[in-house]
Amino acid sequence: MPTCRTPQLAGVAAILAVGLVTGLPGPAGASVSPPIRLVHPGESIQKAVDAARPGDTVQILPGTYRESVQVTTSGLTLRGTGQTTVITAPEKSAPAATGNACAKAGHGLCVTGTAGHPVTGVRIEALTVAGFTKNGINAYGTDRMTVHAVLARDNGQQGISQEQSTRAVLRGNEARGNGQAGIFVANVADGKVPPVFTKGTVIGENRLSDNRLGVVVRRVRELSVQANVITGNCGGVFVVGDEGVPRAGALTVRSNLVRANNKFCPKTPRLDVVQGTGILLTGAEDTLVTGNRVEGNVGKSSMSGGIVLFHSFVGAPNTGIKVTDNTVRGNGPADLAVRDTGTGNTFARNQCRVSEPAGQC
Repeated sequence: MPTCRTPQLAGVAAILAVGLVTGLPGPAGASVSPPIRLVHPGESIQKAVDAARPGDTVQILPGTYRESVQVTTSGLTLRGTGQTTVITAPEKSAPAATGNACAKAGHGLCVTGTAGHPVTGVRIEALTVAGFTKNGINAYGTDRMTVHAVLARDNGQQGISQEQSTRAVLRGNEARGNGQAGIFVANVADGKVPPVFTKGTVIGENRLSDNRLGVVVRRVRELSVQANVITGNCGGVFVVGDEGVPRAGALTVRSNLVRANNKFCPKTPRLDVVQGTGILLTGAEDTLVTGNRVEGNVGKSSMSGGIVLFHSFVGAPNTGIKVTDNTVRGNGPADLAVRDTGTGNTFARNQCRVSEPAGQC
């Protein structure tokens, strides 16, 4: 596996061919750029990752790589050359029990630490993760992870999933055609646990379409969902809490375009039919929903509507929700809907036509 630790003509030519700029040698005593480990089609990404040290970049050239990749090294950058760098599932004839833990779980690209010892500072950039039975990107126990310019498509569950993690930046990605959420951020997906404090995780400037749900934040606090384009899903943004204390909250949902999320998704053991839901909050607290355009989300589900405060299936009410300065038009059966018994929720300066109960516009 080539490792570019000193400038050699072949290595520089390969890097420049994919549009990268690396540190060239400077005056005596200048710092040395971190190594770049090139992966060519037909080679193993996992082998390059296993050989990498903190601070290294694994640069993946255009091609299709049929493998799952497990990252446990802090400070590692995994970078493709755009959507033509494709990580996808192995052929169906490959034995299911072989491969790393990521492969055995059915995920595509895993970044795995623990709550007590997180993997820190990992960057995933400019590649496609597609066609896995579970999650395209599956992160657990991470801190300051960045996912940028990634296409997560046609995965069986979440496009990009992160649990038990803090200070993430999930920005400028596209997720489409995934069986559950395009982007999913939670304490843990299952089990009754209190929320995790994400310490400022950002889900921003992503394009999310044709998934079951665009964005799901579940059992988390201190997080923002901002400036995303969310269209053509069954539901747009779901903020989900439960009876844990404190509940999901201390969140901001700001400046998103949430339009025509009218795909029909049938009932599951956990959730009613989903269709035509823009932004839904259930079992949440102390959350600001502001500056969003929520348009044309229409359906006949119990959760249908533009911005909906919905009763929690475990009985936890929404409290302290502020819905302000949103443009909410053409949603049905209502632009703003309160289907909850919670208290301390306020609506102000929203541009809308129909609310339930009446008087919220």
